Amino acid sequence: MPEDSHPPSNRAHPFRDSEEDRRAAHETPDTAQTRSPTYRLAFDDLDFLTRDELRPVRLQLELMKPELVMNEAGIKSTVVMFGGARIPSPDQASRARTETLRALSIYYEEARIFAKKLTEEGMKFPQLEKVVVTGGGPGVMEAGSRGAAEAGGVSIGLNIVLPHEQAPNEYVTPELCFNFHYFAIRKMHFLMRAEAIAVFPGGFGTLDELFEALTLIQTGRMRQVPVLLFGRSFWETIVNWDALADAGTISPDDLALFRFVETADEALAAMENWEGKGEKRGAIPGR
Repeated sequence: MPEDSHPPSNRAHPFRDSEEDRRAAHETPDTAQTRSPTYRLAFDDLDFLTRDELRPVRLQLELMKPELVMNEAGIKSTVVMFGGARIPSPDQASRARTETLRALSIYYEEARIFAKKLTEEGMKFPQLEKVVVTGGGPGVMEAGSRGAAEAGGVSIGLNIVLPHEQAPNEYVTPELCFNFHYFAIRKMHFLMRAEAIAVFPGGFGTLDELFEALTLIQTGRMRQVPVLLFGRSFWETIVNWDALADAGTISPDDLALFRFVETADEALAAMENWEGKGEKRGAIPGR
């Protein structure tokens, strides 16, 4: 295609932009020189961009891409929903591989209701607020995306490439569905706009996400937001919170950083009445 047949790019400066040059480079004559990998534009050369030495560039790109897209979409605040990919929906509970997973299916439904009510509330604002953000996968993540879709709103999915095949759940808003290589950058995007964090029963990934968020709040690296743990029985079985305080490895005050809830309505009420919301904790001796 002749270069001047492309529509002009929307820019303020007078210089050719990178997309124009990328297209032009693909239209050069086929010679030994132009076929050489060294001739490719650096930003259009995947073999170059995936080199080990380019890791800092890839980290920056994964930070910037979702940030730019979410800014352009007008997303002002989010509510994070962490939870297990293996938690079944109630209609699939009979196929769960353990009795515990079958019992935990109640939290799929609470996650769906929670996300639906949050989205309905967020849609009352002029900007996109209280947008549900999940890991984009199955289980609790699917329930969150599903509830948002049922409310007629949008949801964000932060997927990650794993060794086994997977795809985002069908309810994530396609234009807000992202894929990550780096867990660390993905977790940053979970928390960058968060005004609350809801954590449902889950496994290693859920525990990792919960404790990173609690650590950031505990150390004053992140402002205080409601941290809601769905399912007291599950969480008190998995973590002996009081033992940590009794041992002195955390302060008794740290136990106030989160609250146990059982239902969507209880979680929504806790968000409204959370003390210290939006503040940053000061440094505490011994931490």
